Amino acid sequence: MSDRSEAGVQLAQHGSDAPEAQPPRPAGILRAAGRLLSHEWTLAALCSILLSVAMTWPTMRDPLHTLPGDTWDPSLQAWEMSWGGWAVLHDPGRLWQTNTSLGEQYAFAFSDTLLGYLPASLIGSGPQAAILRYNIMYELAFALAFFGAYMLARQLGSRVAGAAVAGAAFAYAPWRWVQMFHLHVLSTGGIALALAMLARGHGYSLRHGYRPEAARPRWVLAGWSVAAWQVTLGFGIGLPFGYALAALGVFALACWLRRRPRFDKRLLRLDAVGGLIFVAVSGAMAVPYLKVIEIYPYGRRTLTDVLFYSPPIEGFLTASPDDWLWGDAHQGLRAQLEGRGGWEAILLPGYALIALAAIGLLLSTWSWRRRLWLGVALAGAVTLAMGLRAPVSVFYRLAFEYLPGWDAIRTPGRLVVWVTLLLAMLAAGAVTAVGERLGPWLRTLRPASSRALLALGMLLPVSLVLLEGIQTAQYPTVPKAPAAFASLKGPILVLPSDWMDDELYMLWSTTNFVQLANGSSSFAPVGFEKTRQVTRNFPDETSVTHLRSLGVRTVVVLREPHAGLRQNPPEGAILSQHALTATGEGLGITREEQPDAIIFHLQP
Repeated sequence: MSDRSEAGVQLAQHGSDAPEAQPPRPAGILRAAGRLLSHEWTLAALCSILLSVAMTWPTMRDPLHTLPGDTWDPSLQAWEMSWGGWAVLHDPGRLWQTNTSLGEQYAFAFSDTLLGYLPASLIGSGPQAAILRYNIMYELAFALAFFGAYMLARQLGSRVAGAAVAGAAFAYAPWRWVQMFHLHVLSTGGIALALAMLARGHGYSLRHGYRPEAARPRWVLAGWSVAAWQVTLGFGIGLPFGYALAALGVFALACWLRRRPRFDKRLLRLDAVGGLIFVAVSGAMAVPYLKVIEIYPYGRRTLTDVLFYSPPIEGFLTASPDDWLWGDAHQGLRAQLEGRGGWEAILLPGYALIALAAIGLLLSTWSWRRRLWLGVALAGAVTLAMGLRAPVSVFYRLAFEYLPGWDAIRTPGRLVVWVTLLLAMLAAGAVTAVGERLGPWLRTLRPASSRALLALGMLLPVSLVLLEGIQTAQYPTVPKAPAAFASLKGPILVLPSDWMDDELYMLWSTTNFVQLANGSSSFAPVGFEKTRQVTRNFPDETSVTHLRSLGVRTVVVLREPHAGLRQNPPEGAILSQHALTATGEGLGITREEQPDAIIFHLQP
């Protein structure tokens, strides 16, 4: 026996005498922390956040008092996040009933709920906390979109430069500034990230195809979990995502049946578990929305609604008025979209992105067959995004008629999310291919020159994409509630009541979640509209009687209604002088003067 073998035997026999393993030394901990901080994923995440702050500036200049774009829809969504957290902590059984829209059922399901942001909703209370929470989630939505698309492109085989182009294009496409008031539409990063995780888990890339040896099964469960989380942010984006996953699953199964490569049984089990999680979460989220349609059948979308919001092909070449580069130049193009989707038809993914994707169809690191499939998917996404104005609209009509839940989507143009993602993957393939072809030539140059040229080559396409994504939007200060608002007993009606001002009142109610007769969403129940109509002449006998029947105890009449100050206020935003001067004598109500409002107390 050799000396080495003999020593091994002795060590086995006297293992108890061996020195115990020492805990990691500070130097080892620092090295591990350094490796973590210098890891590509960590750097990509940090860059995503910094880029988001820069591209959405001045969101974080005054995040306690301002909101991006305007103070209407963002106020509604700030309330949505606040209500979810308050209900879970104080009265989970009331989650779907809410403190607003007095007398209406399942009011929380009148809009997308952003329930996926619930962890953030559990922190803080009141309007300022709601505004800050919204601004933080707004920043993170852009950051996650960049990070998710970057990781997807990297998993599919792109180099860093191509992945950066994909992330920038997906997160800062010009059309996003049209939707900057809709956090549930901006929150698409989970789509790209889930696809990246699922592709990694299955060992799939566009560069190499399916490789069983590269599979990482645990990533599959993570991918399905992120996909389920994405659905909890809203069905408008989440439902098409679910069908896209189903289509990818069918396509993958067909490819597997053709060649029958080796497939890990553990992978299959985790796919089954993850798929069940996704279906269970989606089903649980769907229940209250189905209840709304059952209670309010007139709330169903119709093909007429879909046609109104269906964009023409020109919409994909038209930029938002808040786009720094193209906003003013596209004023005429936007005017042509009136009556053909309106502002929901402003869908420019970016000219630089379109050009890079076109190059990617001809020159790419992806194989010609995979480029062909990406092109087919892109054509299908554009067709569906055009809704009933597509050259071949039968596909959208079939989806509307036969796919469960699809008839709840009134804005086909928001499928531009998929158009952008597919363009981004084609662009990533093109940028990667160019970089790889230039690589051998760069290596023949002196090191300093090679690095400089490589850096410029990486920055140019990313810069072109980001240039089109610079915005010039307004970030107004949120109006404060009347000083007495927090101390009033509910139920309360605030006048004037219109869909814009009511969103602001909902935000004010986050102080103590007093019961409000006001409410706003994309869906307006008949009873709610009746209350708005009846109270136009408040205070009179008809309006007071109606409010008493609802249980309203207090009416707050604002001296300066906020929506009424707009250039084109919504119907009902301007108060009649009667509401500001009437005493309510003979109606069983008392009038209380405040500097910013008049408060009427209704006696039972």
